[in-house]
Amino acid sequence: MTTSLNSKASVILIILFFLCPVTSFAKEARISDLVISNTRDNLILFLKAQGAFKEKTEKAVLTGVPVTISFFITLSITRNMWFDKNIADIKVTHTIKYSALKKEYIIYRSWDTNNPAITQSFLEARKLMTEINSLEVVSLDRLKKGNQYKISAKAKLNKQTLPYYLHHILFFLSLWNFETNWHTIHFVY
Repeated sequence: MTTSLNSKASVILIILFFLCPVTSFAKEARISDLVISNTRDNLILFLKAQGAFKEKTEKAVLTGVPVTISFFITLSITRNMWFDKNIADIKVTHTIKYSALKKEYIIYRSWDTNNPAITQSFLEARKLMTEINSLEVVSLDRLKKGNQYKISAKAKLNKQTLPYYLHHILFFLSLWNFETNWHTIHFVY
């Protein structure tokens, strides 16, 4: 009698396990804090990519492997009963390299034409890699007042192309790829 009760309880637990939503132990990478604003002349964008740096990514950076995150941004005018018209497609890349000799992180951001950012703090380097502040998306003279627009953003960790023999040594590189879903904001200019 107890064995049939135990087997029934086991079956119920297994069913509940498969029916309940499973939460991931690692945070899913996603775009957050997508904010649009404007200057006198341009539409500007702010965003953050959360969950982009996992433990394996950090280890890869510390071994000297350059890591690149690409941000894809689209701006389009939304039209009722017709396809949306694309106004701007922007690809922004952030690349981090670690110099073990100097013990510093070098961050290249394609939209920031100044010299690369250099820091000795990994937390600051991670922040520079995962945030975009004041990116000029489009000139305001390309937008018409009163029209509806949407801006979408997504982030993707670029796969590194390594020599064949390094793929066997650095096998963990395939485990830290990520790509976020599109995050969209609708607005009226």
